[in-house]
Amino acid sequence: MTVVSPAVRELEVKAVIADPALLRRHIVESGAEPVFRGVMEDRIFDRDGTLQARDEVLRVRTWRPEGAPAHAQMAWKGPTRRSPEGYKLRDELEFAVEGDGDAASATLSALGYAVARSVDRFVEVYRLQEATARLEWYPRMDVLLEVEGTPAAIEAALAVTGLPRVAFEPEPLAEFVRRFEERTGEAAALGVVDLKGGRPQWERR
Repeated sequence: MTVVSPAVRELEVKAVIADPALLRRHIVESGAEPVFRGVMEDRIFDRDGTLQARDEVLRVRTWRPEGAPAHAQMAWKGPTRRSPEGYKLRDELEFAVEGDGDAASATLSALGYAVARSVDRFVEVYRLQEATARLEWYPRMDVLLEVEGTPAAIEAALAVTGLPRVAFEPEPLAEFVRRFEERTGEAAALGVVDLKGGRPQWERR
């Protein structure tokens, strides 16, 4: 039987990464532990826009590591807030589901939910002490680094990236998408299907 833990506070910041190879070198040289490399697929479910209206997320996430079987998680996220320390803050419930998430997705569909949004990215995940750092390549968008943990752990991780502290912001993904489109004049593609037959940017990483 799967036990669902009480909701936890998710604290994070993100930054646009101009040179992923250099950032990776800084992280690895700091002694970070690599914990995942592969594709991370998110399927965001909703029913008539009711969750979006409440700024809530119901998600099935499938991790597809290079050379290993896929595994999946289901999560609920509460509305986005700003923590007293200035980090992006959401309450989150998350638990593992069987296989690659197909059964979880089918269950949500049977309950009247449908996929409202797909987000696919190639990621490299590192553990830096008590923080998690995730490099993200999207089909067509800026490369991002997300750092998650306690306030102290986040700040310690940011210090080894070689980037100025002001580069990291407590903004949601939608804000980074907006800035990319405004700067480039090009529509971002967060899901592979959005490319309409093109090649995902992570193939050029």
